[in-house]
Amino acid sequence: MDSLLSLTPKLRPFSCTPLSPSLFHAPPSSVQIQRVSAVQSRGLRVALLSVTANAKLRISPFVASLASNPTFVSGLVAWVIAQSIKVFLNFFFERKWDFRLLFASGGMPSSHSALCTALTTSVAICHGVADSLFPVCLGFSLIVMYDAIGVRRHAGMQAQVLNLIVADLFQGHPISERKLKELLGHTPSQVFAGAVLGFLVACFCCQACVVGA
Repeated sequence: MDSLLSLTPKLRPFSCTPLSPSLFHAPPSSVQIQRVSAVQSRGLRVALLSVTANAKLRISPFVASLASNPTFVSGLVAWVIAQSIKVFLNFFFERKWDFRLLFASGGMPSSHSALCTALTTSVAICHGVADSLFPVCLGFSLIVMYDAIGVRRHAGMQAQVLNLIVADLFQGHPISERKLKELLGHTPSQVFAGAVLGFLVACFCCQACVVGA
């Protein structure tokens, strides 16, 4: 029995050394922080690039379709030309540049009439007067031009009278410094000039439709 016990290997006692808490909660080094920030910035750049690429793919066909649409181009060009003419006419009479007129209503010629007439004319040229879209555009154009001559014009005349009354009754009062906008509507000649401008612009922009037909 003693011989058997002498043959068995003696087991050494296992000593467990306690681990330092700093091994588990070691603060990240500056290199690790730089790596993490580089990975995050790279991920943000990739995400922004993907979003930009998707936006370009979605916007580009939309812009291309608008640029190839003669009805849209006719209305936009007619509006821009009408508003630009107002600036040049104001410089011719007042001898000063006022670029605020590019986004102002009223004046010669009527940009609303030019826009609506260009849309209606382009629809008539490209789709024909038998198309259901033509009477819709025609009715819309007539309403806009009638409103410019009637309601909007008389609203501007009323604003002019109210400004005179306030200036006389409240002279020296701060309320007299507040002026109502007087240039709102159009005279019949201004509406007619805008309609002629829109018709000519639509005929020029829709030449491809005429040739194709």
